[in-house]
Amino acid sequence: MKKFNLLSFQIALYLVMGITTTIGVTSCEEKRPKKEFITFEEMADPSIDTLSDWSNVPSGLQASFITIDERVPRSVAPEVVIKKKIKLTGWKGEKLSAQLLLWSTDEIKQVELEFDEFKSANTLLPATVAQARFVRYVMTDEFASGCGHRKPEDFAASLSADMLDNLDNFTIEPKTARPVWLTFKIPSDAAAGTYKGKLKLYAERVFAEDFEIEIEIVDRLLPEPSEWGYHLDLWQHPSAVARVHNLELWSDAHFEKMKPLMKMLANAGQKVITTTLNIDPWNNQCFDAYSDMIIWTKNIDQSWSFDYTVFDRWVEFMMDLGIDKMINCYSLLTWNNKLHYNDMEKKELVTLELKAQSDEYAEIWSIFLQDFTRHLKQKGWLEITNIAMDERAPQDMQAAMKVLATVAPELGISLADNHKSYKEYPAIKDISVGARSKVDREDIAARRSKGLNTTWYVCCSDPFANMFTFSSPAEAVYAAWHTVATDLDGMLRWSYNSWVENPLTDSRFRTWPAGDTYMVYPDARSSIRFERLVEGIQDAEKIRILRKEYRENDTPESQVKLQELEEAISFFETLKPTPDWQERLNAAKALLN
Repeated sequence: MKKFNLLSFQIALYLVMGITTTIGVTSCEEKRPKKEFITFEEMADPSIDTLSDWSNVPSGLQASFITIDERVPRSVAPEVVIKKKIKLTGWKGEKLSAQLLLWSTDEIKQVELEFDEFKSANTLLPATVAQARFVRYVMTDEFASGCGHRKPEDFAASLSADMLDNLDNFTIEPKTARPVWLTFKIPSDAAAGTYKGKLKLYAERVFAEDFEIEIEIVDRLLPEPSEWGYHLDLWQHPSAVARVHNLELWSDAHFEKMKPLMKMLANAGQKVITTTLNIDPWNNQCFDAYSDMIIWTKNIDQSWSFDYTVFDRWVEFMMDLGIDKMINCYSLLTWNNKLHYNDMEKKELVTLELKAQSDEYAEIWSIFLQDFTRHLKQKGWLEITNIAMDERAPQDMQAAMKVLATVAPELGISLADNHKSYKEYPAIKDISVGARSKVDREDIAARRSKGLNTTWYVCCSDPFANMFTFSSPAEAVYAAWHTVATDLDGMLRWSYNSWVENPLTDSRFRTWPAGDTYMVYPDARSSIRFERLVEGIQDAEKIRILRKEYRENDTPESQVKLQELEEAISFFETLKPTPDWQERLNAAKALLN
């Protein structure tokens, strides 16, 4: 006679009653600790997508890997080929990205993600090399005519998946999609090989499912960002940080809040510190005016004194974070020709409007530049400091250059040039030319041989390859390949963190296409745009390394590889996208591995 088995009886009873084994397992599983979910509310979706039909979506939380080239609408029921496995390939020291999409017809609370360690045949990578960040939706608009004043009601608005939040759990609202950005930082000392691990998904405090991740590490090394040759110049805006976080400008708390934000910039290979010389150089073109870093004072005896306290602290702060190749100082040519100072005799702040061609302009700026040169020599910063001008008229540039040559010839000069006049200034140390201006390769090579820097930039007038919140994510990668294809040294963009009024939810601004004014978000939250920008710069560094190796080897095999690589690169010389540009980009990227 068989011994009675209680467990077998219970299973048979469950099957008879039509109860699935999943419910039985879940009911016995120990729940994860309950977590708070405190965050801001995204803006309402203005599109007709909110009427999307979700009737064919099964109940419960759905998930699949998707391409990183796609921005997924929040309110549309996703139509994707379900993918539960993914393979990534990269060099030692490289940062890789992937995207997991979650969606549900029901509300799902406390959604969490957790990585296992990644194992190869002989070694492992800790789970800490991987990071999962919930992607948040911000309001965006459209390129339309590019630059110019904007009324929100005149431009098509939509929600764009862009910000990477720092939350450890999330609530999926009913009938919404929620992307999750996955980041994998391969250690520089990792052994080459194939590593496998899992990403576990939890919902409502219990295990939901897991996903297989395979990372192939190529036996090549990408240097640390501080060693990258790509000249990245994203302008910083300290005042915006103080305003958004309600902190006293230049206080200890202000600098502490900026530390992770600017460290993230240093980790992207940033080369330049953005500083100001006097009044806001751009006549408050941002939501926040740039605050003074140097205090000018005209004393009772008509002599001048200059307080460099804030300037010095800001420069030293950025250098300590690893950004130390250039100090660009704005500007001898402000956008409204103004300059201000404390007048001790009048006991007031005096503002002057100085035409660049005037004698008074030359006199006052000469006094400052001589003292500034002395101060920079004392600090040991003279050789890396440039007096910077942004999109100024040729006649004003000539006047400023004359003053600099006369009283401060040791100072470098930097110019963002939108007048196609770079040939007039062959000795400028750091020149960045607008995307619509082609720089002759002979001029780039001649400048490079003298140690001079030549880059390019995009702004509100450039539909492609740009980094608006509505731009295709891969455009940020394309931009770096364009840099390589045109033989330029790097790229400038004016907007690292010139935040709008409510940067966490609404990226639109009064005069530019949405997202033009900032690449990252408060509290050092990254973005899809910024992650892809860094990806492109990594590609540029890999190209630099491979070119050098192939040329030095000079074997038939290396020459074939070099020719194949050069043919792929040449496609990106244009800024007029072809229908297959993303496919061409991904194919070119595959060559690097």
